[in-house]
Amino acid sequence: MDEISLELEPPLRACWMKRGQQKCVPAIHPGTKQHCHFFGSYCWNDDTIDWQLADWKNSQTFIKFIEYLLTEKYPTGRIILVMDNVAYHKSAAALAALSLFEHRVSVIWLPPYCPELNLIERYWRHLKDLACANKLHNSIQDLLLSTQFFLALQNDPTSKFHLNFSKLL
Repeated sequence: MDEISLELEPPLRACWMKRGQQKCVPAIHPGTKQHCHFFGSYCWNDDTIDWQLADWKNSQTFIKFIEYLLTEKYPTGRIILVMDNVAYHKSAAALAALSLFEHRVSVIWLPPYCPELNLIERYWRHLKDLACANKLHNSIQDLLLSTQFFLALQNDPTSKFHLNFSKLL
């Protein structure tokens, strides 16, 4: 599991252009920086993403996502959470919340500065490429709609935008 922040200012990626024609990506005006955050988890069993939109990335929203996963999405059975070492993952409140489910949850803490070990990081890159790279959205709501559209397509195995994680290994 992991989280991602998306900004109205688009990430720029390399792209193809016709010879002699330079692609132009407009920019937003300074001072209008807007962003949104998503918490997400990758389910190895069915190659899907569970996610929630959040106003902030902090212990409270992290705990809310953990509770969503463990009470709504996977109310029974054991799960394994692979997590990085961001401060709010290891806060006292977060560890207390995780301890409530310790009989069903195993946590694998990744080494510091090793995002390549977490598969969902690869999905976040894929999502940004589809939803917002080299594209200027008119509003944060447009960016949210685009992101949620592509998040939903990940859970459709017949979608041409579905990232097959088994091919990444």
